[in-house]
Amino acid sequence: MQAEIVAIGTELLLGHIIDTNSSWIARRLTTIGLNLYYTTTVGDNEARIVEVLRNALKRSDVVITTGGLGPTVDDKTRESVAAATGRDLVLDEQLLQEIGAFFARRGYPMTPNNQKQPCLPRGARVIHNPVGTAPCFAVEQDGHVIISLPGVPSEMQYLMENEVLPYLRERFQLRGVIKSRTLRTCGIGESMVGAKIEDLMKLDNPTVGTAAHPGQTDVRITAKADSEAQADALIAPVEQQLRERLGEYIFGVDEETISDAVNAILADRGLRLSLVETSTRGELAQWLVGAARGDVAFAGGMAVSDSSSLAQVLEIPSALLEEQNFPNQEVADAAAQGVRRLHGADLGLSIIGPADPGAADAPPVYYALAMPDRLVRGQPRKGRGGAVGRAWLMYLGLDLVRRVLLGLPVE
Repeated sequence: MQAEIVAIGTELLLGHIIDTNSSWIARRLTTIGLNLYYTTTVGDNEARIVEVLRNALKRSDVVITTGGLGPTVDDKTRESVAAATGRDLVLDEQLLQEIGAFFARRGYPMTPNNQKQPCLPRGARVIHNPVGTAPCFAVEQDGHVIISLPGVPSEMQYLMENEVLPYLRERFQLRGVIKSRTLRTCGIGESMVGAKIEDLMKLDNPTVGTAAHPGQTDVRITAKADSEAQADALIAPVEQQLRERLGEYIFGVDEETISDAVNAILADRGLRLSLVETSTRGELAQWLVGAARGDVAFAGGMAVSDSSSLAQVLEIPSALLEEQNFPNQEVADAAAQGVRRLHGADLGLSIIGPADPGAADAPPVYYALAMPDRLVRGQPRKGRGGAVGRAWLMYLGLDLVRRVLLGLPVE
């Protein structure tokens, strides 16, 4: 059994709206063990929607559409489903009355174009929508089914949970689950991760795959089984093998962020971290204060863009801040110690580099972590440009803190 999602709307293709519906539906389909093999986005063009739906019906048992069920002329989902399945549209009088009652309860008149909404493909199974005006429906065709849902996320989610998932379980006798476990790593690239776990990535059930993000590589284990407990039993030994091979690089699981992980270590030990950053625009401070337990673990931070600000606030000797020598490791050391004193924190982290670390001739970015009894230097790094480059630098800084606190090698 396999499913396919078709997201309908020209606004999605233009990038005016991000398609969050498809990812949400994909996650919910795993709870009933239904494989998702394809996701397609198509604009508000009837001919193209029909083509997409016909192709989807050839290769997928279940096709779920979102969007295009409104009252305006560019809402083409009903007509397209009817054409793709060789049916005409018929008016459902009961649905028309329900839509009229919906408007009456809110004190609004029902405009004539709303009368197209209760027109459904002949023989369609009605999916009543108590949270909106767009009636939804399912059409069965030669053992396959198309389910059309609204594009409004709140309406779509309500109907998926309360109508569609129960219907699919019963219609196709779905009893399994698909469950994933994600190990999140930093300080190691995707190619190196792949080299360490290549044999595990050839497994059939569970499967193992990687996904690279700025500064982070995720390793996902996905199992399909008759129950959640059985899926857990399949995942557990593979997770153990992954931890044996990648242990020092793993900072968290599933939705945990590097900021969550560092804050948790600090908070559990009753420690507080302060921060000074010159190359990351204060974004790392925002990460830490916004992460779980940030109110406990983060003592405060400062973002500066030039050496004179460092000198004024952190009392760094001016000899270290001469323009021709800035930035350098000695400044990073002094800044880490200074920001720790300034905030009365247990640890002080500095990320000291040029304002534009991605420039071709930019000097490296320097790291230091100050504690009451010692100072640890991170490896200087050549910066990268843009938000991705800043994220990479921030991960390196937090990984330095994590490694020092856990007694891991500092690379």
